[in-house]
Parts: sequence; structure tokens; C-alpha cells
Amino acid sequence: MRKRIPFVLAGATLAWMFVAPAFAAGPGLALEKQDWSWQGIFGTYDKATLQRGLQVYREVCAACHGMKRIAFRNMAALGYNEEEIKTLAAEYFVIDGPDEEGEMFEREGKPSDRYPSPYPNPQAAMAANDGAYPPDLSLITKARVNGPDYLYNLLTRYLEEAPADFELSDGKYYNEVFPGHQISMAPPLYDDTVEYADGTAPTLSQHAYDVTNFLMWAASPELEQRKSLGVKVILFLIVLTAMLYALKRKIWADVEH
Repeated sequence: MRKRIPFVLAGATLAWMFVAPAFAAGPGLALEKQDWSWQGIFGTYDKATLQRGLQVYREVCAACHGMKRIAFRNMAALGYNEEEIKTLAAEYFVIDGPDEEGEMFEREGKPSDRYPSPYPNPQAAMAANDGAYPPDLSLITKARVNGPDYLYNLLTRYLEEAPADFELSDGKYYNEVFPGHQISMAPPLYDDTVEYADGTAPTLSQHAYDVTNFLMWAASPELEQRKSLGVKVILFLIVLTAMLYALKRKIWADVEH
């Protein structure tokens, strides 16, 4: 799928999507809220959605963006076994070394490696993307308020043509929620961009939903454990409060007022 869309140019301006000031989506435009499975005190990640999101990342986003905070072995949390993780890692090549002669060399990825950047250095990345630096996606959903909803909306709310009263600069695309509405990134997702391995209908909204879920997990892989601990702490405090209240009543029961 990487060859079908010019992702090198299209993905570059993700660098501006989240580092731009946290302006409103636009006059009268509100973000379309999604029903994320991980919301709420008892919310959890949907592993099937995360696996589809990983597929979208690998086939689309990885052409321009790395995830330096995520190692291949972390994919065990998505439901992959050891052999599947080894196979996944081996599809990538990483720079290692130096060797005995002091030279750096390229080798197949291992489970302990992190997702590599598609570019050797920032200068090469900017040179390939008209001066824009494609950001690492590890924490992209935390880069602004309502990050997941913003990312989903940005991916799904391109217009083929700008409104008649809007002057669109050359090389720009009209996006309803991007600040100023002019964005250099071509629409990266369409219907049927990725053929899902599990047979899920590959619609634009599904692609955006799945990859946003995956990037949310990448930014907060500890979310489920944190929520579980929080619930346990709350229950403990409730029980402790009840015990202390009962103890107080017993101690002061015989005291005359």
C-alpha cells in the first residue's frame, strides 16, 4: 500500500498537525467525538482494533514516521506471540555497531529493537519532505487536548475541493479541522487503503479509528494497569474509611456529652 499513495510528501506535515497552537478546529466546527473503548474508569483496549491499527501504521504511516519509544516485543500486549513478534521485527532493518573494524552495519530487527525511523537523520527527513520534519508518533495522541478525537477528525475530514470563497494555496489540501484549513499533507487514507487481515470492512472511518486507537495505546500502554490500580486504591480507601468510622463510633460510644 505504501506504493499507492505518495506518503513521503503526504505524511510530512504531521509535524505541523500537533505542534501548531491548540486553536479551535474552526469557526462553528466541532470535533466528531468517538466512542473509544478505553474511555471511562473501566475502559480497556480492544486488541482486534489495535492489531488493525498496527497494520495501518505499518502499511501507511511507517513510510514517514518512526515510533522510537515502542519496541517490537511490546507487541505482545496486542496479542502477538513470540514467533509472530520475531517475524515482525525481521521485516525491518536497523543500524547497529560498531563492528570489530569500527564500522556501523545493517541487520534484521530483533524483538528488543524499537521501531526505526524511515530516515537516517532529521536533515534527510526534512530534505525528503520539503523542509518539514515528520514527527515520531510514539506520543502523538498526547500532543494536544483531545488528541485522539482531533487525529481521527483530521484523517477523515478532507474535502476534495475547497469552498468557493476559500483561496487554497498551491500544493495545499483543504481540511475542515486543521488550523487555517490548509494542510500540506495529502489525504493519507481512503476506503480500501489497507486490506485488513481479519476481514473487517476497510473504510476510511475504520482505518482512522483503528490507527488512532493504536497510537493511543503507543502513547499510554500502561493505561489498563493504571486504571486497575486506581480502582483497587479507591476500593481500599472506601473500606478503610468504613473501618475507621466504625472504630470511631466504638471508641466514643461510652463518652457522655
